[in-house]
Parts: sequence; structure tokens; C-alpha cells
Amino acid sequence: MSRRALPTLIALILAGLWGAGLGFAHWRGHLWFLDRVEATMTDLRTLVRGTAEPPELITIVAIDDEAVRHEGTYPLSRATLARLVDTIAGLGPKAIALDLLLVDPGAKDNDAALARSLGRGRSVIAAAAVYPGGEQWAEGEGPLARVPNAERFLWPLKAFSDAAAVGVVNVVTDKTGTPRFVPLLFRAGDQLEASFSLRVATMAAGEDPEIAPDHLSLGGRPIRTDIGHILPLTFYGPRGTIRTISAATVLEGQLDPGTIRDRIVVIGATATGTGDVFPTPFDPILPGVEVMSTAIAHLMTGDGTVRDQYVRLADAGFATVLPMILVGLLAWRRNASGLAAIAGVVLIWFVVNMTAFSHHIWLSAALPMAAAVPPAILFGAAQLWLGRSRAQFFATQSQLLQRVEASGMGEWLAKHGDFLSDPVRGDAAILFIDLSGFTGLSETLGPVATRELLNNFHALVDEEVTRCGGVVTSFMGDGAMILFGLPEPATNDAFNAARCCVGLSSRTNDWLASLPASTASRLGFKIGAHHGTIVASRLGSEGRQHIAAIGDTVNVASRLMEIAADQNADVAVSDKMLAVAGRDCALFKSGTLKGPVETQIRGRSGALAIWFWQSARTARIRP
Repeated sequence: MSRRALPTLIALILAGLWGAGLGFAHWRGHLWFLDRVEATMTDLRTLVRGTAEPPELITIVAIDDEAVRHEGTYPLSRATLARLVDTIAGLGPKAIALDLLLVDPGAKDNDAALARSLGRGRSVIAAAAVYPGGEQWAEGEGPLARVPNAERFLWPLKAFSDAAAVGVVNVVTDKTGTPRFVPLLFRAGDQLEASFSLRVATMAAGEDPEIAPDHLSLGGRPIRTDIGHILPLTFYGPRGTIRTISAATVLEGQLDPGTIRDRIVVIGATATGTGDVFPTPFDPILPGVEVMSTAIAHLMTGDGTVRDQYVRLADAGFATVLPMILVGLLAWRRNASGLAAIAGVVLIWFVVNMTAFSHHIWLSAALPMAAAVPPAILFGAAQLWLGRSRAQFFATQSQLLQRVEASGMGEWLAKHGDFLSDPVRGDAAILFIDLSGFTGLSETLGPVATRELLNNFHALVDEEVTRCGGVVTSFMGDGAMILFGLPEPATNDAFNAARCCVGLSSRTNDWLASLPASTASRLGFKIGAHHGTIVASRLGSEGRQHIAAIGDTVNVASRLMEIAADQNADVAVSDKMLAVAGRDCALFKSGTLKGPVETQIRGRSGALAIWFWQSARTARIRP
């Protein structure tokens, strides 16, 4: 496994574990800190999905401002409520539900009249749960541990509860007060009670619900609930979306019987100032009776949003996989294509989430965001930091390389890492320069002075060779090998090599003249130059390599330095080199050029035509 793959694998595992941990907590219902984000995302998805047509089986009879004006008082008297119930019951509804808390006694006759009215038909009245510390719900122990656990219940008067079924009207709201769930079951100690909406649905269906550990069934149809048997709410639209008629219309006898017959009728207060209102995505003041009616509609038709253990398990899967995908894409590409791939994955997830929501499946939006965003940001930041560190490292290495190699060669190697990985055969001009008398001088100078002397000489050679477009392939103590033709050959390589011979001669003479007389008198130099075919390649092991040129051309150029010294010349250059450089090269334009002279090269059969060049300064010094 590569050094880069291991950190990526570790990051993928950590991202998956982070997502899986959040997913497990979500599956258990313990990610309360994401509720506000999830609520906002749910509201947005609800608005995008838009309003929906409510079922026809529910009619709300509203005790609204008109009814209050009609009666002249609020709350309506129990006698008026009795008349209201009797009128509705006479039109044949499936069930009558009073979303009103009848906990305080009224006039004895009026209470008796209402109790008689409730007892004549299938009716449900409301109770309320009181929670310890004001919390909406708390966990307990046992098979129904996740069912909302109340401290006590506020029951209606016994006369009313004896005449009608009773259900608890509490809802589960988020931090903004928006109802998100309606609990179907409540408990207080060992006492278990059904919710108002479940009682009404049971009354209308004519069957008792079957309660299982993870769901309920009504009329043979499963009701998919969330943790603790709570029913997710999906609002149809703003207030009045569910058919609503005024109680005044009923009391005045102007009611259309078709709006009551075979329907569930829910009576509740909507008058201004009653306080029983909730904010929803569609309306900031949806009456509580419409919230209850929405829950009843979900139970009767199954058109609500599904969020149960299986949906939560799917959420956990997304929370595990999504961060691993994003981290993997960040590791794969840190450019435009990688960002496009990440955007594509996020878009696919959004489409899947929105499509599921539009089909009444409530996949979490906050959980995958919480699972994916932190690992992606941390990994991306780590990648940027490592990338910057690597860039700094490679910049330092490049600078070091350019200090070790010739400037042109260093820049080329930085851009072309595979340069000369395979040997290259071609024509090039080769120069060798060497200081004469240096070995004997170094014995008397000492190491520090010798190093300083060599350093100045090497800098001189490097500057002049770079100026002429050549490359110093190696420094060999008091000498150097110079090549014209790397990293790429050019038609003027020999011409530039000739110019370099003259430049090196001139600058070396100037440098020697600047040295103390005791040093300068013991030093000299010679240059050999040749042109021909070479083989350039990398030599060495995998851990340490250097660029070298080999071949007969290199050997001849090296031997020409000896011949230059024997002939008391600055430069010994082959006839071939001058022929390729041309009559306009620097060796013809300055100094004294003599030749050609057929000369035997040590270690080589046959003679070679050699020219000898001497600068004007050297000619004066060496007559």
C-alpha cells in the first residue's frame, strides 16, 4: 500500500465510523441537537412540495369569532355545546370529536344536557397530559419505555367521561413550537391512554387498534409510527385547508347535511384569543383543532409522512456512506472534476431525499449533513495543509536541485521527472576544463583556502557555461565536464561551445590575475573541446542517480586537455568541432587560432586534426 493510500484509507474508516455513530444515535432517537436543523429543512421541503388536497371524510366545526358573536360569550355554554352536538348527531356522522377540555364544572343542568348529548352518539372528548418539569415527554422503563410519560392527566368531568370516549390531545412540538408529531399513546406510571386522534379514528372505524412494540394496526391496516408510537404530521396547507364551517352556521340551522353525513366531525375553538394555535410551514397560526384533524386524517387514510425504524435505518445508511464517498472523492481529485463529482453526489442525495419526501417518506436531511460535512471539511483542510507542505517541500527540493545541478538542467528535471530514464543517443559538443598545478598548490594552501579557491573557480565556470547555454554535468575536483546539447539538442550547440571556450579562457585568466602572485604563478588551465555522438543517461542506483554522457566524443574531449597543455595553448579543439561551429564562431574572431595539426590521441588509434587557440593575454605571457 502506498504512503498516500494509507492516510486516505484511515480517513475513509474514520468518516464511516463518525457517520455510523451518528446514524446509530439517530436510529435510537438521541440526536435531539439536530432537531432545529431538521425542522428547518423539513419546512423547506414541505413548502417545495406544496399544498395537498385533504381527505373529504373530515369536517371541522369551528367555534370561531362568528359563533362567539352569535352566542355573545366565550367559552360557549354547555347548553349551547349540547345543542351543537345534537344537531350534528342528527345528520349521521361517523363520529363527533370535541377538541375542548371539559375539566371545570358548569351549571348543573347544562352539564347534564351536554352529557346526555354526548351519550346519544359516538363521541370523543379531550384530556390533557401534564409533564414533569414542563417537558413534553420523558422516557421510562419497560416495553413501553419510549411512549411519552406524563406526570398526570387532566380528565374531563366524570359525567362527560362516562358518556364519551376520552383521548389525550397533546402534541410533540419542536423548538419553534411547530407540531411535528402526535403521540398515539401516553402513559402515567402504569396507566396507558390513547391519544385524542387515535380514539377518534378507532370510533370512526368501529375497531380497536392492535398495539405492537414498533407499530399499531387499525382495521387491519398497519400504522407506521416513529419511536414511542408517535405519528409524524404532514400539513395539507394553511388554516381552512381542511373543510371548516362555523358553529354559528350549525346553530342557525343553515348547515348542508352533506358536509356532516358519514364524516368525522371535529369541534374546536378557532376564535381570536383562544390561544390554541400553532405555527406551521404554511401558516403561523394554524388552529389546534386543525392539527388534531390532520392527525385523524393520517390515521384514517394513511396519507401522512412515514418515519419509522426502517426509515431511520436508511438514514443511518446514508450517514455512513455519504461521508465516505465525499472523502473518497476529495482524495481522488482535488480539482474541478473532483468538485464536480462531489457536487453531483450531493445533488443525487438531495434529489433522492426530496423525491422520498414528496412520496411521504421522511428521510432525514440534517443527519447526512452532520455526518458528511465535518469529515469532508477536516479531510479537505488536511489535504490542503499536506498539499501546501508538499508544495513547500518540492519547492525546497527544486531549489536544492537547481543548486546541485546546473540551473537549466535543474529546471528541466523539475518539470520532466522521467528525463533520461532511458538512454538517449545524439550529437553534442563536449568541453573539459582543468586547472594545472592545483594538486601541488593545495598541499601548501590548507583545506580552508583550497575550498575557497575551488568554490570561486566552480562559480566562475558555472556562470559562464550558463550564460553560453551549456550544462555542467559534473565538477571533478579542479576540473569540470561541460556539455552543449542537453536537455535538448540545438543546431548552434557547437557555436555556443566555441563561445564558451573563449569566455572561460578570458574569465579564468582574469580570475588568476586577481589571485596573489604566489598562488597565480603556480596555476594555469587548459580546455579541450570536441563535437560528436554521445549517449546521455542516468547512472546510479534508485536512491542516488546522476546524469552522465559517455562515448568516444567524451573521451577525445578529455584527452584534448592534455594536448592543450603540451602545446602551451588555452584551448585544444577538434577540426570537427570548428567545422560544425562555423567560421563565424568566437574561436575565429578573437585570439590566435593555429592548425589544423594531425595529432595522435592517447589511447586511440589514428590521428585527429586539432586546432590550438590562445588568447591575446596568454600570448603575451607565453611568447
